[in-house]
Amino acid sequence: MAQGKYSRVDGKKSSYSMATVLVVIGVCLIGVWMFMSLPIFPGQNPNRQGQDSGSESNSKVSTVPSSQFEDNSGDLSEGSIKDEPSRNDGDRKRDNEEPEASNTQKLEMNAGNDNESKKLDSEAVKEERKPEDDVKTESLEILKETQPENGAFSTQAAESKRSENSYKWKSCNASTGPNFIPCLDNVAALRTIYTTKHYEHRERHCPQEPPTCLVSLPQGYTIPIRWPKSRDMIWYNNVPSTTLAEVKGHQNWVKVSGEYLLFPGGGTQFKNGALHYIDHIRNSLPDIEWGKRTRVILDVGCGVASFGGYLFERDVITMSFAPKDEHEAQVQFALERGIPAVSAVMGTQRLPFPSKVFDAIHCARCRVPWHIEGGKLLLELNRLLRPGGYFVWSATPVYQKEPEDVEIWEAMSKLTKAMCWELVVVYKDKLNQVGAAIYQKPTSNECYENRQQNDPPICESNDDPDAIWNVDLEACMHKVPVDSSVRGSNWPKMWPERLHSPPYWLKSTDKGVYGKPAPDDFTSDYNHWKHVVSGSYINGLGIDWSSIRNVMDMRSIYGGFAAALRDLKVWVMNVVPLDSPDTLPIIYERGLFGIYHNWCESFSTYPRTYDLLHADHLFSDLKKRCKLASVIAEIDRILRPEGKLIVRDNVETLAEIENMAKSLYWNIRMTYSKEQEGLLCVEKTLWRPAEVETLGYTF
Repeated sequence: MAQGKYSRVDGKKSSYSMATVLVVIGVCLIGVWMFMSLPIFPGQNPNRQGQDSGSESNSKVSTVPSSQFEDNSGDLSEGSIKDEPSRNDGDRKRDNEEPEASNTQKLEMNAGNDNESKKLDSEAVKEERKPEDDVKTESLEILKETQPENGAFSTQAAESKRSENSYKWKSCNASTGPNFIPCLDNVAALRTIYTTKHYEHRERHCPQEPPTCLVSLPQGYTIPIRWPKSRDMIWYNNVPSTTLAEVKGHQNWVKVSGEYLLFPGGGTQFKNGALHYIDHIRNSLPDIEWGKRTRVILDVGCGVASFGGYLFERDVITMSFAPKDEHEAQVQFALERGIPAVSAVMGTQRLPFPSKVFDAIHCARCRVPWHIEGGKLLLELNRLLRPGGYFVWSATPVYQKEPEDVEIWEAMSKLTKAMCWELVVVYKDKLNQVGAAIYQKPTSNECYENRQQNDPPICESNDDPDAIWNVDLEACMHKVPVDSSVRGSNWPKMWPERLHSPPYWLKSTDKGVYGKPAPDDFTSDYNHWKHVVSGSYINGLGIDWSSIRNVMDMRSIYGGFAAALRDLKVWVMNVVPLDSPDTLPIIYERGLFGIYHNWCESFSTYPRTYDLLHADHLFSDLKKRCKLASVIAEIDRILRPEGKLIVRDNVETLAEIENMAKSLYWNIRMTYSKEQEGLLCVEKTLWRPAEVETLGYTF
């Protein structure tokens, strides 16, 4: 028999002493013990090892949002990134079932793969390491720290205990099923309404406690078709509603074709296509200058939003809205197609937008009774329209002579004249056999001052036109600003120059959100997000941006994140929370759009309507006022399966969000942290819990 190096098996004397053998064996056993005793936390960011320690300095977690501007690293270090592989179709199918293994078991099963991933990440850092790269150097040093007694890592016992106490999600049992909108489907609140004369039943009525359950998926749900194909066709199973196809099919709104819903680009006023209609407006009024002078418009009663969908070809973005009415799913259709829209109604309260921000407002046969009750609804549009902006009214009173149409036209003519709106164009579209009247809002107060009657009246001086949350409509007008340093006194710069230019009314004597003079603050924000988006988000997160269309910035300041995405085929809903500095007028001034919202309540959109949500230092503030579980449940509701959530916040908050994401069985695509600040990118899956929670107020 062949001889081994360390022993003889033929009974002859060993070439090494027994003591030597025992020493070698002892060393091996110690090495194995050290390796086995190192607790591994799958998904743990290597950069957090030093930050998660129990030291005194770790307890002082930064909560100052302005620290984000100190992060100039741009590209994320590969040693700081954990990018998990995408799950295959089999995994997605199993997501619809309750997992058989516990959280702890899954962590143990995945530990080996995560160890290998960390090893590869570490090797990549060593290969690309540069002395001046602080982030990568820090990663190498932290990776060498393997002493569990320092508290850098959690222990398996603690992980198992935490798993036992993790979030227990349930599926929502609501009357509207997969299309549940909490603040619009509160049947219990609607029963207390004594009149629906002003569409009170279509306004927001949020439940006292926001839901923490997860909305179910429609049967046969499929990942949405990508833009631009989605403008013309979507999966029927994703929005299985045929009401509009039956009622409006002859007007080319939407048609059913096998497993698809098709959108020929028509509408009630443009049966032969939206582009012809859009160009007819421009030809009738060249001064409207789509995509130059006119960049941001509001579409009232949008239908399936084909008007806004085709205005993208003219470099115009449209905030479309419509109520959740008998023509169900019109806003849902729009968002599924990749067109901006929200569920809203012109009822008793102001719309959630600032004053003087829309370059134009459009209403195509939207059936809004503009002339009644002192013109209260039309005066709300007057609040929203920029001085010098246009109102395009395409409705039967403009071109038909039925008695009712004539009566409405006369009432509208009287009202618009009293409002000092100038009727600049009345045109007829022979192809579509419709017409439109185009009005222009005044740029001075001269007409107001020369009116013989103060009707509609000028609003009281203490009536803030930018106050919108739960503010009732009033039948009054606000004066036009005439001071050249005040917002609304001048038209913004032409698009796209206005995107990167600080608004003329930002004063250097005023401090911006981050402490610099306001114009400098604006520019710093823009440069910061260009750096982050180009250096990290585009290539550093493993996101296929061709699959991203509907984007929401959940806490937008100046709109810098949206501006940095300008060259991608996406649109961004910029949300300014109610308790944040009111910077939404700046966002509109630069040719972008957005909305006010209270994130302790549900957003007015259908489920599964956004591809990517971005939250910059939002959650650390929100958790002071709201239950984070309800906010995450709302994010799950509005995010599409395979949609991404990018969170920038302090490491303590990121740890909470990551823990919730894991309890939802979302894919943790990347974690990164530096100096108590970090970034987390997660991907929603198709998983839904088997246990059900019935929401009694929806029935």
